[in-house]
Amino acid sequence: MSSLSITGLSVSRGNIRAVDDVELTLPDGGALGLLGLNGAGKSSLLGAIAGSLPASAGRITVDEEGIDGLPAWKRCARGIVLVPAGRQLFKDSTVLDNLMIGGHLRSRSERTENLAYVCEVFPILKDKMTQRATDLSGGQQQMLAIARGIMANPRVLMLDEPSEGLAPKVVQDVFDVIGRLRRERDISLIVAEQNPDVLGILDLAAVMTTGRLSTSFPATEVNQSSLEELVFNQVSAQ
Repeated sequence: MSSLSITGLSVSRGNIRAVDDVELTLPDGGALGLLGLNGAGKSSLLGAIAGSLPASAGRITVDEEGIDGLPAWKRCARGIVLVPAGRQLFKDSTVLDNLMIGGHLRSRSERTENLAYVCEVFPILKDKMTQRATDLSGGQQQMLAIARGIMANPRVLMLDEPSEGLAPKVVQDVFDVIGRLRRERDISLIVAEQNPDVLGILDLAAVMTTGRLSTSFPATEVNQSSLEELVFNQVSAQ
């Protein structure tokens, strides 16, 4: 299992410091809820870890080995996998093609094993393998995005706003799947969310505001009112 460590990580987008000197350690098998409002820097932080955004400073290591100099595809090959906000599916491709793209860096045996697993976890996708991704409902598209991430055989799986735009019942289904992944797959998780309900299936939480990240603390300490207070206190302190 991997241990993810981030030291002094910053990301600049134009004149904006989207991520500002972030320090983070995710222990083996840890599951972190990264909470914050839109524009707080959550997506930029995950993108910098995955390699889809360049970092302007800082160090990222997995198992004490630096990965910050690697392109995104090599990080993915090492198991650093991002399920991006907005799903970013290949919408004119079939469900099966999207899944195979997710597993393209893995061996045939790994793809076969992971495909069987996602068909078990997401039976609705099994029934829609020949349909285009664009023909799926919003909830089914989110399930496909997560399934595509699983196909990459992640060691650290990062999910960016998995509940965004979904009905409450579908949100609970998505969170149930994330909880199942925790129980059944040997992975670490980072879930960037505005919905604190996700913390019921995670063990750590941290709040991000204007590019800065709070120290992680037990997820059980957070509810909606305490989250609002934490965000307010961080904004006031900056």
